[in-house]
Amino acid sequence: MATSKKQRAGILIIVVATVLGTLGSFAVMILSMQSNKQAQADYQKVLSEYKKEQTAYEQKKQAQADKLSAKYYETFKQYSSQVAKFEIDSVKSLATEDLTEGDGALVDDKTNFAAYYIGWDANGDIFDQSIDNNKLKTPLPVSGLSTAGIINGWKEGLKGMKVGGVRLLSIPADKAYGEAGSKDSNGKQIIAPNMPLKFVVMAIPAPETISQPDMTKLMNAYQEAQRAQ
Repeated sequence: MATSKKQRAGILIIVVATVLGTLGSFAVMILSMQSNKQAQADYQKVLSEYKKEQTAYEQKKQAQADKLSAKYYETFKQYSSQVAKFEIDSVKSLATEDLTEGDGALVDDKTNFAAYYIGWDANGDIFDQSIDNNKLKTPLPVSGLSTAGIINGWKEGLKGMKVGGVRLLSIPADKAYGEAGSKDSNGKQIIAPNMPLKFVVMAIPAPETISQPDMTKLMNAYQEAQRAQ
């Protein structure tokens, strides 16, 4: 069937509109892809910079830990001889004994210091310690006993000792890990329920703070890359 001029014109308009619409969508898609590629490139650049900063941070932390280990290892390792079995019923309340009295600041709720330690249970099993292959790990930072993420036996038992000193703590279960005990990240029981604990703790001056790289720029770049997808 033949079509009239008006019909042909209408069809042409529809075809042109369809083509223009397709081209427009294609152009938007191309621009979106270009924007996505740029956002991804920006993110990868920021990520690379952050990784370099993080590596430098870790190297500084390790260098600091090695320096502190060289200073304190020989002194602290001798207290490994304190580790021994003890009767569970012998630890009913918190008890402390200063093995060496320090000459630094008196530890209170707000004192900033760091600690090396050895912790063991009634079986004489060490569950955690700062000694690792003839050197010391990074000391535990304590930014004030009252707000530190440590057990109550530490919060109460370390109060009153002097920085530079070494103290033996005998901690009843209710001031340690209580009825639940403690498990590792894989769910393995590390400290039995209702287990009293003993610790040897050396308090040292808080080392210089080494700031971690700021993640703000990285997170912003990541969010931009996600939005561009």
